[in-house]
Amino acid sequence: MTPRRKRMLWVGGALLTLALVTFFVVNAFRENLVFFYSPTQIIAGEAPQGRAFRIGGMVAANSLLRESDGVTMQFAVTDTDKTITVKYKGLLPDLFKEGKGVVAQGSWDGAVFTATEVLAKHDENYMPPEAQEAVNKAHQRAAEKKAAQ
Repeated sequence: MTPRRKRMLWVGGALLTLALVTFFVVNAFRENLVFFYSPTQIIAGEAPQGRAFRIGGMVAANSLLRESDGVTMQFAVTDTDKTITVKYKGLLPDLFKEGKGVVAQGSWDGAVFTATEVLAKHDENYMPPEAQEAVNKAHQRAAEKKAAQ
């Protein structure tokens, strides 16, 4: 085998190894990436089916229900335009309250969002930027509907 052919094999092997490593890193990153959706986007079918994502908005007033097992909670998340029912089994954060901002991570089955993690906002003036944007868009759509009538 000539030195040139040997070098070409090494370069080809190195490129193949680099391509495989890149593929596995990108694949792992894509699987662990969690996107944020508003209730309006979820109902419109923009959220992935069978894959984890985050929902954000406000906890709807008078929507908090504790199921008979004592640890499963059900509540509604709204962006003031659409509302989605969320089920969560576990302890809710101390700052979790009706009428306050919330972000929940889990999956959507077409009727109920089953959360694996619930995050409450950390002070009375904070809302995640994505949730604030979703609420602002919902207010804008509502204002446009009123103006059209």
